[in-house]
Amino acid sequence: FPYPQVMFTACELGVFDLLLESGEPLSSEAIAARLGTSTMGMERLLDACVGLKLLAVELTQGGALYRNTEISSIYLTKSSPKSQYHIMMYYSNTVYLCWHYLADAVREGRNQYERAFGISSEDPFGAMYRSEEEMLKFVAGQNSIWSICGRDVLAAFDLSIFTQIYDLGGCGGALAQECVSLYPNSTVTIYDLPKVVQVAKERFVPPEEHRITFHEGDFFNDSIPEAELYILSKILHDWDDDKCRQLLSKVYKACKPGGGVLLVESLLNEDKSGPLETQLYSMNMLVQTEGKERTAVEYSRLLEAAGFGDIQVKKTGKIYDAVLGRK
Repeated sequence: FPYPQVMFTACELGVFDLLLESGEPLSSEAIAARLGTSTMGMERLLDACVGLKLLAVELTQGGALYRNTEISSIYLTKSSPKSQYHIMMYYSNTVYLCWHYLADAVREGRNQYERAFGISSEDPFGAMYRSEEEMLKFVAGQNSIWSICGRDVLAAFDLSIFTQIYDLGGCGGALAQECVSLYPNSTVTIYDLPKVVQVAKERFVPPEEHRITFHEGDFFNDSIPEAELYILSKILHDWDDDKCRQLLSKVYKACKPGGGVLLVESLLNEDKSGPLETQLYSMNMLVQTEGKERTAVEYSRLLEAAGFGDIQVKKTGKIYDAVLGRK
């Protein structure tokens, strides 16, 4: 049943933001009037949000009054430091359209951008970044994820010995900012496509943060500079094993002796019986990318094939886990 669409719609219409800004519970009529919707439609949406524990309702003599729950105030309002609004909008407007063609993806074993958007599926990130608006939604969405998960994966191992770090595919820089906050003696270079780097510079990374620098390029086709540690967060799950080995081999050659690579991924159980979230992410990789989610052993084998050793795995207990390999 489309539970997520109820949440997506309430986010898109601004229900949670309005209730936060109002500072007091509001009736369905007042919310509908302020947001420019029908009263009947809004009342049904609000009641569904109550059922999903995203809103609370109080019955008064004047009628039902609605307010945010703690979860919606923290995660679904735009102004919250831990807001997931942007990733919700990306899922709603892009990801779910690809999922409509899940049966075709299973039959064909490839992503569904061509059916969903009428554009080539040969270059997944060309499709994801098909317009500046789409790229901004994706980058802002990735940043919102690291606002609640970033510190956990970076603290899974003591990375303080690494002072020169490259964040490959660092996107909007949220993980890089968490890294220099947690390890103040480190510097982090965000390596990403030129248009992504420009967006990160202009919109997401404060200019006064001098510990974060930028490198424009395509790490599959361009050189990778020398560093002590390379972070690949949600990178390998986008690609098949051959591409992963190709990238990790380049990283190994560039890595300083004694350095390492940190993989940040959602790990499947070794028998692939779960976690459910990771299994569903793997389905999402099917409809959107060329990759899949993997087990810790599968990632360890990819690292070993590239030359890395002393591989350690840490489950964080949250969505994303950490795998560290050393040179």
